[in-house]
Amino acid sequence: MIYLRLIWSYLKIGLFGFGGGYAMLSLIEREIVGPGWITEKMFTDIVAISQMTPGPIGINSATYIGYAAPMQAGFTHPLWGLLGSVICTLVVVLPSFLLVAYTSHFITRHKESVAVRGVFMGLRPVVIGLIASAALLLMNGENFGYENSEIVISIIIAVAALATVLFTKLHPIIVILLSGIAGLIIYY
Repeated sequence: MIYLRLIWSYLKIGLFGFGGGYAMLSLIEREIVGPGWITEKMFTDIVAISQMTPGPIGINSATYIGYAAPMQAGFTHPLWGLLGSVICTLVVVLPSFLLVAYTSHFITRHKESVAVRGVFMGLRPVVIGLIASAALLLMNGENFGYENSEIVISIIIAVAALATVLFTKLHPIIVILLSGIAGLIIYY
C-alpha cells in the first residue's frame, strides 16, 4: 500500500536528513521520484513551492508529496491526499523530534566532551556536501530548460539574481519578484 511505502521512505528521510531541507533534497528525490510516485517536473515544482511557503523545505515538501503521491497512485479523492499529507508530515518530523528530545539532555551534560565535539566537527562537512548535492540536483532541464537558448537565459537570470543579492542591499524578496517578472517577459 502506498501509505506504508510513504511511511518507510519518510522515516528514512527523517532519520538521515541531516543539515535541513536542502541537505534532504537528494534523499527525497531518490526516495520519491525514484519509485515513480511523482515526476522530476513535479519534484522541481514541489521544491519551488516549498521555497515560497513559510516553514522548513523538508516538512513542506513532505506535506505536498504526501498529498500528491496517493493521487498519482490512483487514490483520487482529496481525503486520501489529506491523509497522505498528515502521515508524511508527522513521519518526517518524528525522528528528529525524538532524537532532539533524547540527545539534548546528553549534549548539555557532555558538551565539553572531546567525543561530542568530534561528532559535530565530522558532521559539518557532510552537511555542506549534502547542500552542494542539492544545488547540483536542482541544476536540471526542468529548472534551466532543454534548449541551449533556455539554458543560457536561465544562467543569466541566476547569475544576475546572485550578483544582485551579494552586491546590493536589495531585499531578496524583491530579487525573487524581479526574477519572476523577467521570466514572465522572456518566456511568455
